[in-house]
Amino acid sequence: MGTRSLTVFNDSWEDEEIVVFYRQFDGYPAGHGRELLTILQDMNIVNGMNSDNMKLKIANGMDCLAAQVVADFKEGPGDFYLHKAGTRDVGEEYIYTLYTKNNKLQIKVEDTYEDEDTGKKGHELFNSNIEDYRKWINEEWT
Repeated sequence: MGTRSLTVFNDSWEDEEIVVFYRQFDGYPAGHGRELLTILQDMNIVNGMNSDNMKLKIANGMDCLAAQVVADFKEGPGDFYLHKAGTRDVGEEYIYTLYTKNNKLQIKVEDTYEDEDTGKKGHELFNSNIEDYRKWINEEWT
């Protein structure tokens, strides 16, 4: 059985979910989280492309970033699927939420495990910018 995950893309202008990207296997932070970092590292989210920002690694909004992430991961049938915004409870063990704050790309990582003491489901494991995420992945998930 695989470690399933969801990657949620939030619209940077309206803070609404655009799409949910489902992964069937290797959804844990040392797998999907690290692969996601490879795509997101040095990524700039812009509102319109011009000759200045075309020199950077860019996505023209979060919907463009979502398409780029899907294109990087999807190689054939199976393994990865797109779901409508708001999709949850499809067997995921980890949820990665991408959003912007002060025009900088951010990522929140949560698990969906139940706490044995409290019975509460889900824990926020990380929530900050991509540079801090790189440090967290390298320190906690090597």
